[in-house]
Amino acid sequence: MKNSIKNIFTLLAILTFSLSFAQKIEGVVKTNENIPLEAVNVVVKGTTSNTTTDANGKFTIDTRGKLPLTLLVQYVGYKTAQLEINDLPPAPLQVTLSEENELVEVVVSSRRRIEKVQDVPIAISVITGKQAEQTGAFNVNRIKELVPSVQLYSSNPRNTGINIRSLGSPFGLTNDGIDPGVGFYVDGVYYARPAATTLDFIDVEQIEVLRGPQGSLFGKNTTSGAFNITTRKPSFTSRADFEVSYGNYAFLQAKASVTGALGKKVAGRISFSGTQRDGLIDNVATGRATNSLNNQGIRGQLLWTPSVNTNVILAADITTQRPDGYAQVVAGVAPTKRAAYRQFDAIIKDLNYQLPSLNAFDRKIDHDTPWRSNQDMGGISLNIDTKIGTGTLTSTTAWRFWNWDPSNDRDFTGLQVLAKSQNPTRQTQITQEVRYAGQLTSKISGVVGVFFIDQTSQTDGTEESGNAQWRFAQSSTSALWKTPGLFEGYGIKTDANIRASSAATFGQLDWAITERFHILPGLRYNFDKKDARYSRTTYGGLQTTNAALIALKKSVYSDQAFNSSTDNTDFSGNLTVTYKVSDKINAYGTYAKSYKPVGVNVAGLPTNAAGDPLTDLAVIKPEKVNHYEVGVKTSPFKNSIFNLAFFNTEIKDFQTNVQAAELGVNRGYLANADKVRVRGAELDASFVVNPNLTINAAATYTEGTYVKFTNAPLPLEETGTTVDGVQVAYKDVSGTDLPGVSRWAGSLGGELSDEAKFFGNRGRIFVAVDSYARSEFSSSPSASKYLVVPGYAIFNARLGFRAADGLSIHFWGRNLLNKDYYEQLLPAGGNAGQYAGVIGDQRTYGITLKYSL
Repeated sequence: MKNSIKNIFTLLAILTFSLSFAQKIEGVVKTNENIPLEAVNVVVKGTTSNTTTDANGKFTIDTRGKLPLTLLVQYVGYKTAQLEINDLPPAPLQVTLSEENELVEVVVSSRRRIEKVQDVPIAISVITGKQAEQTGAFNVNRIKELVPSVQLYSSNPRNTGINIRSLGSPFGLTNDGIDPGVGFYVDGVYYARPAATTLDFIDVEQIEVLRGPQGSLFGKNTTSGAFNITTRKPSFTSRADFEVSYGNYAFLQAKASVTGALGKKVAGRISFSGTQRDGLIDNVATGRATNSLNNQGIRGQLLWTPSVNTNVILAADITTQRPDGYAQVVAGVAPTKRAAYRQFDAIIKDLNYQLPSLNAFDRKIDHDTPWRSNQDMGGISLNIDTKIGTGTLTSTTAWRFWNWDPSNDRDFTGLQVLAKSQNPTRQTQITQEVRYAGQLTSKISGVVGVFFIDQTSQTDGTEESGNAQWRFAQSSTSALWKTPGLFEGYGIKTDANIRASSAATFGQLDWAITERFHILPGLRYNFDKKDARYSRTTYGGLQTTNAALIALKKSVYSDQAFNSSTDNTDFSGNLTVTYKVSDKINAYGTYAKSYKPVGVNVAGLPTNAAGDPLTDLAVIKPEKVNHYEVGVKTSPFKNSIFNLAFFNTEIKDFQTNVQAAELGVNRGYLANADKVRVRGAELDASFVVNPNLTINAAATYTEGTYVKFTNAPLPLEETGTTVDGVQVAYKDVSGTDLPGVSRWAGSLGGELSDEAKFFGNRGRIFVAVDSYARSEFSSSPSASKYLVVPGYAIFNARLGFRAADGLSIHFWGRNLLNKDYYEQLLPAGGNAGQYAGVIGDQRTYGITLKYSL
């Protein structure tokens, strides 16, 4: 990776000095007291072109040949200045902002137009690219520490679920047969695979986290929220940024971005990000650390402005991950209801085996099956924005792919229970979205669009038993289980394919009944079709004609094949009413009827007593969502925001992932819970106490409950339960907690800064502290007293100097108190009783250097 970084830096440096300059507007923003203002938003009205001022109040913004134009200059606690520019100014503009009580917030584009976030009647959190960089939030897993309504659970990139308000993806292992409930968009392109959330951000401008259903604003239906990520666009003004970070555990991260004019109407940007780190868990069997980081990504963009009213952006990106990792550590052993000889401790005693440690936070494993979590993700997109009338017509066309090449040790031990567990996958998708957004009449604005996605996923998997499988699979005291070589090398080859297509029309209006009172109706029509093919074939093991031995082998793995095809249509929509009580208070209320498409099982199905698959479980019913929300966005005093939201979401036929005791059901299977409910409250607050001190806080209270779920899987400790001599497979868990739901979660941070010079460069010296905490939560589809993740809190800090141009430097530390905590707990395949933990990182620290020119 180090050579790759060096080569890319060399290329970017050459590009930096070869870029030509375009027309630009320069200026300085100050207060009435002649004090420069840093981080002022400067926006070209009616476009997405924007920038911010540096520590000296200076800014430079592209004209893109669009003269005349209107500049909007916005800053927290000051009146917005509107400047009409007819000709290129001969000297830098001098802009003076006057204080006012109204809060002027960061601008967002979630409703397909640039507007202040405090004016948007949606619960939304905004993380700027600079904020993400400064806090070390280089992926979604780090973003959740800044936005506590976000939860991300990942035992590896494939088995990743991202939730907002505890809803979105089934908790635990991933099944390709259902759609995520949280949309993930980068520059308007929908990423269908949750694995995208494990990748490093590349040159991000802003991250908007929208909470609640968003089906009438975005192409793909989102039942619980969306990530709307925008990257930094090509600029006609030449600029280059280089950043490198070093830390303990041989942490090395490098980032670079170069932009500038390539012609009178063409500009380009190329961006790179690479991250490398040694492993944090010692594998005593191999003698090396595992769970390393090894990520590289590159993104290129070309901007063409054929006319004043049209922008065309062609973008391409590719990211690769080659870590030695995502290993889990045995966190404990739960006694089950099975016979004494089938308990985990009895099994490993018979096999003369001991775990390397009984304390997961010793971070020691002895896994004998290699861990491999290789993935490649990339694509190409074409985005066209053209101004028509009083609005903008946008077309976004994209093709993307995802390659997944894994190897797992699903028994979490040094025993050869499972010698192989590999399910490589290739996924491709094509998306097309066309929408028009703008002012329709003097009182009505809105957005209307159409969307299409077609995706295919192909998995060719292998799972194979080792020489210890007989003892873990043993379900009777028959001596036949000890037959030499019976299970060794016995496994299954899997061929799983799914094709999913979806088409939709959507739209939302904003009707200004009065200047303060608005009604926003939205509608969506969806068509979804899914075709699945699943086949697995057994191979290997002892070749025999003995019927009793064959029956034992089939009790572990059996041949299975089924096809399923389903389609569905749905009307959904939302109605929002918003009232601006005063310049400081904006209240809203929303009802949304949402929909999550039908699902199909493509990871094997449980079998009946005869060994036949339960094909009635092959198709999963769609979710029907009813969502209610009220909120208020306020500016209680100058330079502050204080926002509250209360929500209640009820889902009928909730799609959930359950873990089967059978090994052949590779990653669990999907099922419908009759009804669930999630309700709670959220707070977002930010205070600029004075020019030197800022404080940010966010908190959420959430209750998640199975209202009715009568056929839930048994908790781990109840595996083997019998009633009147008959083994029980399901349990009524109605009234219990949903998995992954912490009652309380929150973040609190602050920064103290002052003007300073560093090597003659003017900027700000700062010290900042961030914290994140959450209460305990269930880590099992059916509540288990063993699979409960304890609550935890972590603290991060940074100290340094930053400047808009030139050299910036800061020291950082994460998990400063070295807190031991789990991010997830999960049972081993076969439910013998052992369960493993996904462990949070221990204390890390380092230094970051950045140079901008």
